[in-house]
Order: sequence, then C-alpha cells, then structure tokens
Amino acid sequence: MNIHINDPRNAALHTPARPDWLPETVWPFPLHELDVDGRRLVYTDTGGGGPVVLMVHVGLWSLLWKGLITELAPRFRCITLDVPGSGLSDTAPATLAAASDAIGRFTDHLDLHDVCLVVHDTGGWATMAAVGAKQSRADRVSRVVAVNTFGWRPRGVLRLALLFMGSAAIREFTVRTGFLAWASATRFGVGRHFDRATKRAWRRCLRPHARRRFLHHMFTDAAKDRATSQAAERGITALAERPTMTVFGQFGDYFSFRRGWRRIRPTMTDLTVPWGLHFPQSDNPALVAEAISEWHRGA
Repeated sequence: MNIHINDPRNAALHTPARPDWLPETVWPFPLHELDVDGRRLVYTDTGGGGPVVLMVHVGLWSLLWKGLITELAPRFRCITLDVPGSGLSDTAPATLAAASDAIGRFTDHLDLHDVCLVVHDTGGWATMAAVGAKQSRADRVSRVVAVNTFGWRPRGVLRLALLFMGSAAIREFTVRTGFLAWASATRFGVGRHFDRATKRAWRRCLRPHARRRFLHHMFTDAAKDRATSQAAERGITALAERPTMTVFGQFGDYFSFRRGWRRIRPTMTDLTVPWGLHFPQSDNPALVAEAISEWHRGA
C-alpha cells in the first residue's frame, strides 16, 4: 500500500474541497488528505501544541467527534480520520482488516509519538489490531481511552448480535428506509447536542452505499475475521502497561465491555456518563473531555 501525505502543518499543500453541506459552522476544523493506493483518505489535525489525541471510529464518520474535539483542542493536538470507505474518504473495500491497515499506516506516516488513543465501537477493535500488527506502533502509544468498545474476539451474545446486524435483511432494511442515518442523528445517537445543520450533514454523509458497506462488512467482519481479532488481542497485550480509561454511557454498556476491560486492566480508570447511551462522547463531551484531561495529567 502506497501513501502520500499532505502535511497539515504546511498550508501550501493541497486540502480537500469542502462539500457545500459541510460548512465551517458545522465542522470548524481543517480538513487534510492523504492518498492510499490512489484513494483519498480525509482527516483532521487541529488544536494546540499539547499531547496528541488520536480519535478513531470505524463505520460511521468523524462528525461524531465534533463535541469532544471542540472541548479538547485548546489543550491537545486532536487528530481523527475517516477510514477508507467511510465519511469524506473515497469509496474503498470497507473491511475491518483494511480499516486497521489504514489506521496503522496513518500513524506511521504522520510519525505520531506519545499518542493517547481514544477509540470507539469497532474503532477499538481495528485500532488494537493495527497496534498488534507492528511492535513499533505500540511504542508510539502512551495511553488508551476505550469508549464503549472492545478489542478481543467476540463470543456469545456479542457475536450473535454482530451477525444479526450484519445480516442481509437488516442491511437492506436500513439502506432502503434510511433508518440508521435518521436514528443515529437523534439524541439516542450522536445528535443530543447537534443543531439542525449538523444533523443534516451527518445524514448526508451516510450515503446508501456507505450504510450497506458499514452494516454488511463491519459487523460481519467483527464476528468472523479471526486473524484481525488475534491481531487486536496482540495489540491489547502489547499495551498492557499503558494507563487505560474506559468511558461508557449509563445505559450503554449492554455487552458488558467494561467487565472485559476490567479483566485485562484491573487498575484502569472508569467514567460513566449519566444518561449516556452508545455515544457517550457525544452525549456529554464537556464531561468526557474534562475527565480525559485530568486523567491524562495524572496518568
């Protein structure tokens, strides 16, 4: 895989054109791009000169980090990306293995060090697999914030749920009805603090083909891709000594992910977001940002 990067610190280099439905009032951060085997990967690199926070979600897109970036940017260098096949990045085979490879190469080529990983949902699984694929990547990571995510091979109810959500019937239902795009923009998804324009942008970027790839490939891969699961478990092991914090909504830990992290990291820090659901970083970004900042200072 060949990657060519437009360095975000050099304003003379190319930046992607903003879609007219994503004005700076909706996404008030710079956009940058890199080329991954001829496909465009779009990312944001913003904030002060503080410690690096890399925020990763796989399947939806970076707008879900808007509130947290806004809160953290005065104190941290905040980076997030749309993995190939999602968000503003170009269409690509949307597999978790491909996402994991892109995440790993992205951190390599930006030459990030002393990174605080903030990972959500299948982004945790893919990012841990990226770390597990190459020892030098573990050396770049200093801390881990696991936001309603896992990083091990799914079993039992979790695996059944992933297979169900990745099934053809559920996939086509959500594509034809637009239910995922609609529901995920409400207060039960990422939209608790989104204004009308931001909700429109969120839905606009979840195009039907993106929804189909997300449901069919990402969920199914998480349930079936044994090789990437093994890489993810190696990544967790490689980061065993790193300070770890979990963030869950009060009503969001329906698969007992926190218990799984507790078995791996007995001394980790926990944060529960009152009335939070699946996207606690969107439910109360100020609370999550303050908790990360305090924990980062003391970790």
